[in-house]
Amino acid sequence: MRLGDAKTTPLWWDAIEARAIRPSLSGDRSVDVAIVGAGLTGLWTAYYLAGIDPGLQILVIDQRHVGFGASGRNGGWCHAQYPLGISTLAKDHGADLAVRHMEALFATVDEVRRVTEAEGIDCHFHKGGVFDAARSPLHLQRAHEHVEEYRAVGLGAEHMRFLEADEAREMMNATNTQGGTWSPHGAALQPALLTHGLAAACERRGVTILEATPATEISSSRIVTPYGIITAEMIVRATEGFTARLPHLRRRMAPLYSHMIATAPLDEDTWEQIGLHDRPTFGDFRNLIIYGQRTADGRLAFGGRGAPYHFGSSIADSYDAHDGVHTEIIRVLVELFPALEGTEITHRWGGALGAPRDWRPSVSIDRRQGVAWAGGYVGDGVNTTNLAGRTLADLIVERDSDVTTLPWVQHEWRNWEPEPLRWLGINAGLWMARQADASEERTGKPSKLGAFGNWLRGKTR
Repeated sequence: MRLGDAKTTPLWWDAIEARAIRPSLSGDRSVDVAIVGAGLTGLWTAYYLAGIDPGLQILVIDQRHVGFGASGRNGGWCHAQYPLGISTLAKDHGADLAVRHMEALFATVDEVRRVTEAEGIDCHFHKGGVFDAARSPLHLQRAHEHVEEYRAVGLGAEHMRFLEADEAREMMNATNTQGGTWSPHGAALQPALLTHGLAAACERRGVTILEATPATEISSSRIVTPYGIITAEMIVRATEGFTARLPHLRRRMAPLYSHMIATAPLDEDTWEQIGLHDRPTFGDFRNLIIYGQRTADGRLAFGGRGAPYHFGSSIADSYDAHDGVHTEIIRVLVELFPALEGTEITHRWGGALGAPRDWRPSVSIDRRQGVAWAGGYVGDGVNTTNLAGRTLADLIVERDSDVTTLPWVQHEWRNWEPEPLRWLGINAGLWMARQADASEERTGKPSKLGAFGNWLRGKTR
């Protein structure tokens, strides 16, 4: 395996028009609801709002094009996950609310499937669950602890269970697999096809989508763009990692980069060695997150964290390809599956996800200012955006529902530290996570560096 001549755009974009094909704003405009960001948060919000009240004038704008950000370039994990785990939810809000929140996330996986089927969105949705491999005694300990998190709040084996070594290797035959965990609440999908299919479904419901229209300022019921001013009774900020580009929100969300590679389609003999026959999404229990899926056309799409945070919350196209990170991702993939040695890498790419200082997602509304927002998914957004969109829609029309009383509603984020403290803390945390993985692999003992590194970069429990 080598980087070679791999394309530096997402594999998923090969299937869509990855450019602005819709007009940009031309002059001032007034609507009922204006949404900034044509990713999954913005599109799900528009979709459900239009379903509740078809008479609403809903406008979605994007600085580039539909699905340009994380929504169109992620790992395709539609899974039910709270970034800091159920134990954090229970600690913050009590066991009953934690279970309600998780049950809402579980149900959301099936809601995404329902909408894709109803709208004819062929995004290769396959509900094979989520598998995490335990590849060392320390991983086994973490796997048992993960299952115990579920049991502690009363969620049984139908939601999360431990797999012994033989069953784990049958699911995914990675090297040194000694066990693992599996949850049925996850699906693999093609995220760009989902995002673009959802955009078309919104337009069929009467939503207007404008591309190549950056928002330079968002204030009370007002969006400033280079091409005109949009006024609306309610503005939805669905900007996730790009939130830091808004002048008054530069410290609200840190854009953290995640990177991926995709192999050429693999032959059946190779898949027999690897497993993943039911297309579960997969990872393991190391400190620096890895994630992968078997695609519908027989490739391995695989990614990981660990890219540097860029000073001043900078985001740039040039950051999408990172030789060092992509080389490490290849090394880890071959370590997991030696049969892939020498396999062609056809694509490599990256993108920024949004991380709030406390690592907790939020769905919120300020009715006095006429602004609502959602985000802070920290990479768990493919499924969570649907729940956020339904919640925002209900909040905007002032409709009480089960989702508007979930614990993430009206959660307030505190700002990240100013630079250079932000740059120093996040990158030191990433370095410590890498060192912790190396130490744990060498000694088999938990590393304190991992926990301290998580604290430095904001991932605290």
